[in-house]
Amino acid sequence: MPLHVPPAPAPALRSVLTALGSPTAVREARTSSLRAAQGPTTPELPLPVHVLDRITPEGQAVTRLAGWRFLIRSGERAVAAAETRLTPDGWAFAYFFEGPYIASTELAVRQAESTAQPYQARLLSVPGLYMLTLWLHGDCASDGTGGHPAPADLLVPLAPAPPGIAAHRPHRVAELLPLLTLRVTPAPLLSA
Repeated sequence: MPLHVPPAPAPALRSVLTALGSPTAVREARTSSLRAAQGPTTPELPLPVHVLDRITPEGQAVTRLAGWRFLIRSGERAVAAAETRLTPDGWAFAYFFEGPYIASTELAVRQAESTAQPYQARLLSVPGLYMLTLWLHGDCASDGTGGHPAPADLLVPLAPAPPGIAAHRPHRVAELLPLLTLRVTPAPLLSA
């Protein structure tokens, strides 16, 4: 079953296209692979980026939409990514970047495309662990901007994953959230 990718807001896509068309934005980008790209570059695979703000005592993940991420393709491969953010004036280009999450995202998406159950692709950032996951959400009809990880949704940690969490291994939210709760929650202070 193909993986469902929600359409990005048109202003977010336009802001990335404008940045790609700006020699100044590309030249000042901190991505050597984007500056060195030969031929046209195109934004692909728009994924909403949600941030895990906290896990409730009942075990529900509280998330918020933080932006949209586009992989930037040049020829046969993704060479960078572009991030957009919601501002008071609407969606705006934030920055270009490169690194291990580019190839890791592509690999996780390819793996997810082979699943029998349909999912909607999203990204879930866990700042407390410096962790990024491909979030396979069961509600394919959603616009990608709202909702919380459901117990049956899958989270696929992208490489590099935190120690003790295997990258590219799908985990049900109901299984991974308790582990994240232990890791993200600060330990109580010991009194002397």
